[in-house]
Amino acid sequence: MDYKDITTLGIAFGLGLLVGLQRQHTDSKMAGVRTFTLLAILGTVSGFLARDFDNPFILPVFGIAIVALLVVANVIKLKKFDDPDVGQTTEIAALLMYAICAHMVMGDRVIGIIVGGALAVLLYVKEYLHDFIERLNNKDLKAIMTFAGISLVILPILPNTTYGPLDVLNPYNIWLMVVLIVGISVIGYFIYKFVGKKTGIISNGVLGGLISSTATTVSFARKTKDTQSIDKMAAFIITTASAIALVRVMVEVGVIIPQKLSQIMLPLTVEFVVMVAICVGLFYKINKESDDKMPEPDNPAQFKSALIFGLLYGLILLAVAFTKEEFGSGALYVVAIISGLTDVDAITLSLSQLMKNEGLKTSTGWRLILLASLSNLMFKGVMAAILGTKQLMK
Repeated sequence: MDYKDITTLGIAFGLGLLVGLQRQHTDSKMAGVRTFTLLAILGTVSGFLARDFDNPFILPVFGIAIVALLVVANVIKLKKFDDPDVGQTTEIAALLMYAICAHMVMGDRVIGIIVGGALAVLLYVKEYLHDFIERLNNKDLKAIMTFAGISLVILPILPNTTYGPLDVLNPYNIWLMVVLIVGISVIGYFIYKFVGKKTGIISNGVLGGLISSTATTVSFARKTKDTQSIDKMAAFIITTASAIALVRVMVEVGVIIPQKLSQIMLPLTVEFVVMVAICVGLFYKINKESDDKMPEPDNPAQFKSALIFGLLYGLILLAVAFTKEEFGSGALYVVAIISGLTDVDAITLSLSQLMKNEGLKTSTGWRLILLASLSNLMFKGVMAAILGTKQLMK
């Protein structure tokens, strides 16, 4: 007895029940829990037959039979009901369920489970998805489409080959870092879009760090000159955003060199804890009833910004490689300070790539990343002092 086949059949039965339960809950006239369970079993058994008899025609024949049954059911529905539902969601779900269960036999069972579970979730979140789409404006759609173009159109066509001097410029890897940074910012932007306006100053700082701690610093520093008595609140939000920016740095390091994250984590965590302590101190000094909100952020997925970051990242890669080769690792501290002033993400990713390729010791790398983050903090402090009030500077 092949227990693997029995397990596959049991999984198909469960997926059919799950999707069928959701369809029947929405009062689908086409197929419910029993129909989807039977379709799942049919797909699995068809896969068994095609595999055991080595016959590639069994699966498409049963698939065509299912399509014919669905067509007949729709014709009957059109004649029976005065205002029939002409949507194709249930029909597509039925065909997909058959294909998923057949693939669990003929292909990868894990992929079938993932797709089947995703199908059930997608059907369930229909109302939430529609509500999300209705609340999107042109800027939101532009952000989504730009990110899709950056990640799904440009990235796959770039050559994964090293070019240029010092053998460090790889177009694919550089753009992959652009996708990573823009993706983090887009996630933060949409969290703010649908959650941030309804929450307090703590989440304003957190979301500001996810989107852009530098932009948050500029926005709230300027705001202190327009609104009275919000200096401590602005200082809290700016400091919180800077603390969350450190979390971004840890995430970036974890994505590039997860095997070395434990060695780099401790010093960054110490800095993070210190900043959290400062945030806690500021929090108890500010007016908790304040209803000030984080200014509406700009589109985080602008192609121009992505291109600039890619160029900056490439230049820092060259600067780091050139400095290390010509002057040694000690001179990288100067590069870290200068690069960290404007963008701590780019220098973090550059140093992480160098550590990944064993071109830089981890003990030196974490010091450089820490120095870059402190340099960035100093830069934001100077901006807050220049753009904000004297009380904010204090």
